[in-house]
Amino acid sequence: MTDVQPTTDTELPAEETGRPGTRSTRRFVLLGAGAAGATAVLAACGTSNSGNTNGEDFSDEPAPAGSAGADGSASGGDSGGGDSGGGDSGGGGGALALVADVPEGGGVIKGDLVITQPTAGTFKAFSKVCTHAGCDVSKVDAGVITCPCHNSKFSIETGEPTAGPANKALAETKVVVDGDNIVKA
Repeated sequence: MTDVQPTTDTELPAEETGRPGTRSTRRFVLLGAGAAGATAVLAACGTSNSGNTNGEDFSDEPAPAGSAGADGSASGGDSGGGDSGGGDSGGGGGALALVADVPEGGGVIKGDLVITQPTAGTFKAFSKVCTHAGCDVSKVDAGVITCPCHNSKFSIETGEPTAGPANKALAETKVVVDGDNIVKA
């Protein structure tokens, strides 16, 4: 092992340091790098209670997809002013779909729901959010609701998973027929 003796700038020739009086040691370089790293970590971990940086509608307890929002209104859709459509169909707010649009043995995806007709005249509605990873289901065909992310499949009659990694049923919303419309019960 080599014995290292500390020297001062005045003991070294000018050509060894590049500039007289500006010699830097490894200790100072490492201390400077450590201080810069610690500053970055502390800045990243800092918190502020001075305001909401996530937008006005941020909530620490978000409502599940397809459920009522914090103010009791249905989530999703247009939040701006104007007519939201629907009409006076009862059932707590506008038509979800027309009866004629939902094929027997199949279904349609409207808004936040999958509306199905497993047998003639029987209508069901389920959340379109897959219970496996939160993707939106994309297709209703041959009695099956399919999620494109990991190929989970759900029954159009019960919302229960029939294949894939999902192991929980899609959340059901009760619906009824009101004239030519399907509305929330």
